Amino acid sequence: MVGTNYTLSENIIPLDLKRNYQSSLTIPIFLLALFLCVSISFQDNSAVAQSSTGNASDNDSRDLIDVNSTVSVTGSALTRLAPDRVHISIGVESTDKTAKDALSLNSGLMNNIISGLRNDGLKPNETRTSFFNIFPLYNYTESGTRLNVSGFTVSNTVQIESSNLDNVSQWIDTAVASGANSINSIDFSVTEKRLEDTRSKLITDAISNAKQKAEAAASAVQLSITGVKSIIVDGATTIPPFPPQPFAKDLAVAQGGTVSTSTPIIAGEQEVTVSVSCIFSMG
Repeated sequence: MVGTNYTLSENIIPLDLKRNYQSSLTIPIFLLALFLCVSISFQDNSAVAQSSTGNASDNDSRDLIDVNSTVSVTGSALTRLAPDRVHISIGVESTDKTAKDALSLNSGLMNNIISGLRNDGLKPNETRTSFFNIFPLYNYTESGTRLNVSGFTVSNTVQIESSNLDNVSQWIDTAVASGANSINSIDFSVTEKRLEDTRSKLITDAISNAKQKAEAAASAVQLSITGVKSIIVDGATTIPPFPPQPFAKDLAVAQGGTVSTSTPIIAGEQEVTVSVSCIFSMG
């Protein structure tokens, strides 16, 4: 009985000791598996971070290329318009010993001028006084000292503004024949509404001109126009024809002319230009 009891104690491991042994093996295996999972997860995150950084760099480069892929050009358009308005400045200058006599003489001449212009079709609302002045004339010594008043000069100027360009030559002839001794200026113009309508069309033409230039530039570098970034209208410029020179009655007669000769007046054309500055995107 003793031998049999000894053999059982030799071959059988107590239950508590066996459980402790299995637990001691399980803990290291679990820690090893946990370490491997954490390591793999860290490597995956690192790869994702590197991939994200690479994509951001590519996007930045692509955005930079898009920003720089532009072309700046200027476009222009031009047209010529026949004037539809005329501005004429007609004057009378009279001198006499007294201011009263000088004024009376001047007023008589100006009234004759206005009456003649009315008979030639000039409307009352197309005429206005633009300048009037009475000033004394003095005698001077050789040294420049001013002495007494020798007389008075009266100047009266009327401005004609009309859309009747056909009567310009006749109005000038009538004014001079009636006593006008100065034609200060003759200017032709285009009405503002007509100018604005013309400018609107020229803006469209100028932008088309700018786009053509941009397309030519883009084609030269194997690109094409994809859009417009900005448009700046630089404005419109109106260049009137060279105005006729002031006319003096005494000078015309001295050069062999006569007041009955029809005065040639040519309105010409006015040049209107518009320019634009554009930035186009290319791709």
